[in-house]
Formats: sequence, C-alpha cells, structure tokens
Amino acid sequence: MSEREHTGRIVDGRFELLERLGSGGMGTVWRALDLGLHREVAIKEVRPADADQVEGNPAVAAQLRERVLRESRALARLQHPNVVSIYQIIESADSPYPWIVMELVRGTSLDARLDEGVLTPAEAARVGRDVLAALRSAHSAGVMHRDVKPGNVLLRTDGSAVLTDFGIAALQGATQLTATGDVIGSPEYIAPERLRGDETHAASDLWSLAMLLYVAVEGYHPMRRASTMATLAAVMTEPVPPPRRAGALAPALNAALRNDPAERPSGEVLDQMFAAAERDPGVFQGPPTPAGYAVPERDPGAFSGPPTPAGFPAAERDPGAYPGPPTPAGFAVPGSQSGPQGRAGYPRWQSGPTPAPSGGSHPHGYPQPHPTPLPRKRTGAVVLSLVGVALIVAVAVLVVRMKDADTTANSRTGSSATAPTVQQNADLPTGPTTTVAEAVKDDLLTPAGARKAVGALGEAMGGTKVSELTLWPERASAVAPTAAVAHGFDDFEYKGGKATRQGPDGVDADRAVLDLNEVNWDALPALFEQANKELGVPQPTMRYVIVDTDIIDGTPSLKVYLLDDYGAAYLRANLKGEVERTYPRDK
Repeated sequence: MSEREHTGRIVDGRFELLERLGSGGMGTVWRALDLGLHREVAIKEVRPADADQVEGNPAVAAQLRERVLRESRALARLQHPNVVSIYQIIESADSPYPWIVMELVRGTSLDARLDEGVLTPAEAARVGRDVLAALRSAHSAGVMHRDVKPGNVLLRTDGSAVLTDFGIAALQGATQLTATGDVIGSPEYIAPERLRGDETHAASDLWSLAMLLYVAVEGYHPMRRASTMATLAAVMTEPVPPPRRAGALAPALNAALRNDPAERPSGEVLDQMFAAAERDPGVFQGPPTPAGYAVPERDPGAFSGPPTPAGFPAAERDPGAYPGPPTPAGFAVPGSQSGPQGRAGYPRWQSGPTPAPSGGSHPHGYPQPHPTPLPRKRTGAVVLSLVGVALIVAVAVLVVRMKDADTTANSRTGSSATAPTVQQNADLPTGPTTTVAEAVKDDLLTPAGARKAVGALGEAMGGTKVSELTLWPERASAVAPTAAVAHGFDDFEYKGGKATRQGPDGVDADRAVLDLNEVNWDALPALFEQANKELGVPQPTMRYVIVDTDIIDGTPSLKVYLLDDYGAAYLRANLKGEVERTYPRDK
C-alpha cells in the first residue's frame, strides 16, 4: 500500500501527500503534489523525534517554529543552483507542526551514494565545488550553514550537488535559536573552533565540507571514536591524519582541515584547488585505514562488505535513525537518514576508479581496483552546552599532558619512541607565498633544502629509510618504519626547520622501503627544468616531489609533479635522477 493510499492527506488545502521519502531527527519529508500549480514538490513536516515535548511545552513549540522560520529565511535569501529552493511556509490548522514546501530534487543523497562505495578524488572534487559554491553564496548573504554533512548534500540526476537543510543556519543579525552557549550540529562534522564556542567564522563550514570530502574518498571518518564525547575530544585536540586515497584532492583537504580557521584557504582559493583536483587525469586510492583510527559500525542493511578490521573500535549507531521503509528510488531526501539504493537514472557517478597512468603515484596514494563500501554513518545533529564542551576540553588537555609526561619519561629512560605531537597537519601551498629571497632560503625543492629536510627527518625517524617522502616548497612529510611494532610505520612532518612525529601510519608487512641517502638531490634543478619544458603546465601553481616505491615490485623512484587549475602532470626518474618516463598533460 502506498503512502498516498494510506494517508489521503492534503495539507493546507493544496498539497496532497503522495509518499514519504524519509525521516530524520527533526521531521519527515514527503513527496507531494501541488494541486494549484500541478507540480510535484517536497514538503517537510518539522516534527521532532519526541513530539510529546512540543505538544506539552509551549516554549519548545515556539523554538521549533523559530527553527522553521530560520531555515525558510536562510533559503529565501539564496537564489543559487546548488541550494534547494524553498517555495512556501505553512502553519496548518490541522497540524501542530509547521511545514516547509521545497523543490523536489530527483536523484539521491550523498549519504546514500557513499553506501555504495567511496568517490574517486575527481568525483569528490566535483561535489566539493558544487557545495562550496552554495556555501560561498550563503556566506555572502550572511548565512552560515553549520551542519554540512553527507545527509545534507543531494545529488541531482544530472550529477550536480545541492546543499539543503539550513535549519540550524546562523543568520547575521538574528537572535540565537538555541540557549546562549549551545553548539549545534553533527558531532563528526563540527569544526574545532565551534566546539570552543567560536561561531564567528565562515571557515567553519569549509572545515565541515573538507571533512565530508575526506570521508567520501577515504571511506572512513578519521576522527570518529567509540563515543560522541571521545569524537568531540579528538576533533578538538588531535591532528587529522593525512588522507591516503585523496590523490590530487589531498592538498585541498589538508589546507581546509587546519585547526586554526585563520589558516584555512578562502572560498575562492579552495575552489581553485578543487578545480585542479577535478581535472587531474589520474585517480589514486590508497591502502587500508591507518591503524589506530576508528572505523564506524556498519548498518546491517546498508551494504554487504568485509567486517571491521580487528582492533578498530566501532561507533554506535544513531538511535534516532529512521527505522521505516526505504526511500523510493530516484528521490533525494534532504537531511534524512535513509536513501535510495542503487543509481538508476544517475549516470554521472560510475562504479570503480578511473585507472591512473601506468606507474603513476601521488602523495599518500596507490591504485585500488574497486570502490570500498562506506559504512553507515551517525548523522543526527546534536545540541551541546559549552559546559559539556569545557569538560571535553579538560579531559582532552589531561590526555595531552599525560602524553607529554610519557614523552619526558621515555627521554629519561633512553627510549627512542617519540610521542605524537598534537598539531594540525599543514596545508599544501597553492602558489608562491614567499618573496624570492625567502624562496631561495627555504625552498625544500632545491638540493640544499631537500638535504636540510631529510637531515632533520632522519634525526626524528632514527634513520633515513622511508616508504615515502613528499617534499613541497615549505614542508615535507615522510612515512618511515618504526621499531615500536613489527612491520609498523609512523608519519613524520618537517616544517619551519623542525621535524616531528605525527602518529602511527599502520602495519604493512609488504610495504617496501628505500634509503634517502641514495637519492641524488643534486638532480632536482634539472628535473624541474625538464618538467617545465615537457609536462605542458606552463605556469604551475603547485609543485612537489615524491620519493617512494612501486606498489607492485617495490622499485624506488623520484617523481616531480606540476599542477595548475586545469590538472596535474609529472615525470618519473630513478634515484640517480635519470628520467624514465614523463606523463604530460593531454595536448
């Protein structure tokens, strides 16, 4: 029996409810027929999970109505193709709850799409550009979304992404919807500064978007822990581990996920970085989830796939997730917990990654033949008192101090292990940001700069053997074997003349290593000169070098990359600096 036959409801004498598309923590979304204009629309009944609270509490009912008005005003300000359009607000006499009449988006939600597998970096960059365009439009109108997550991104049948559910958006000049000091949003996508009580940065939405894209390409949430409190503490105090499958998208993710909002790129710069990743011809996907990072529990009905690896804590499911029937195929549900299964009529998103150029590589990435199913995520929004957040901070600071104490103890006992420093991963530069004199002094892509970075990293790593080294003009990162565990590897970073251990990278008995002392760094100028002549990137906005081993036969190589807004190209050389092959941009 269809919902239409079951309900037979007409809202406000005009909108006939046809079928329920899905439900979330703050309401139910229906497909409806506008009897006046003879068109189908989406209509959202803003009904809380605990309806008794509203019916018996006038203050809560007033707050709910204010939320509806807030979402409506936020959407009404925005006339943008990547923002769901709002048509009308209804306060019906036959319902204690308000309704929002919206554009019906035909397609699927990003949340449902990720249940089928990860996105390629180019696909994720395309989604990122669309959502970023929506956010930039919102920010220019004085609106911050504050709840950017996969469930609030809809994918049209033409492949474009649409941002929805501005229900907790912050409007400049509007009174606070929640009590003073409350922080609202989805725990895993709340930017660190918001957890500290700072709601003034539009860059908070950019952090949430970058985390969304991280999840989309990596297949797991790097900050998710076994409980909401532990997750929030991790977001506030721990560095985001470097993405392993993001390929050309990695620079944008690293930049936007910086802990300090002032250090994140502007919307314009981030869009340029997404554009470069979207046009990159190679798709690079990497090894399994790094050891020590939580993998969420799978929804039994979401997909069939391999079990959670042993040793990974699993996150509990959101108890408020909608348990009802699946969303009808072909319709996207704004902010809901369920979605259509399958991609019929949605041609842009194809299964499987695009093959990378033969022998290609990228920072922290290797080819992977099949998309990885993404476990069901906790997507409900939460309201946090800053008192609770302060408690999280206190616990987190205690943990950091205990780690510092352990580090001191280790140094006194002669242990070679180094505790991870709690700092945000630095971003990749998007172009020249220093003077010529500074560049000559600090550029790590010169023989002297490379040797300086390798020397400092060698001291921190306890040797010069690595599985991967990436050099940018201003920083370097390395993955090196560790004596702490058999076949284990740690991540290291060099920046500002200092090398530090960033944390565990994982365990891999098959990962090959190379000795950085065998690299001919004097060949770098000639390699960049050849790259500038032959790769077809006349004015690169990004340059970097990767020294790593082939994933198949373990052969070490040195690769020089050039990127601009239109894509990337690279050349591969042996450790002596002899060019073996070039991968120029298509003419």
